[in-house]
Amino acid sequence: QVQLVESGGGLVQAGGSLRLSCAASVRTFNNYAMGWFRQAPGKEREFVAAISRIGDSTSYADSVKGRFTISRDNARNTLALQMNNLKPEDTAEYYCAATSLSYYSGRLYYTDTYDYWGQGTQVTVSS
Repeated sequence: QVQLVESGGGLVQAGGSLRLSCAASVRTFNNYAMGWFRQAPGKEREFVAAISRIGDSTSYADSVKGRFTISRDNARNTLALQMNNLKPEDTAEYYCAATSLSYYSGRLYYTDTYDYWGQGTQVTVSS
C-alpha cells in the first residue's frame, strides 16, 4: 500500500513559479515509477510528467516541456514538480501517482497505469 500526499499548490500570477511536492508513505519508494497529472474543471485528467524509479529518465507533456521539471528523492520518499513560467491554462488540480509498472513500458501517459493516487493540490494561475 502506498499513500501519497501532495502539497505546494496555491495562487500565482502568470509568469510565476510554484514547486509541488508529493510525500510517499511506502517502504520501497524506488520500486515505483511516478507521475504528475492534472485536471481542470470540466476536463479529463491529463498527463503532465513522469519519472523512472531511479530518476534517470523523465518525460513531459508537450504543453509543459521546457517549463516544468519532475524530480524525485528516493532517500526522502519524495517527488517534486518545479513549475516555472506558469500560464493561466496551467490552472488545475494536480495529482501525483505511483505505478509498479516500469517507466520503459511506454504506458506512463495513461491514468489507468497507476495504482495509487494522492488527493490533489490546487494550482491557480491568474492572468
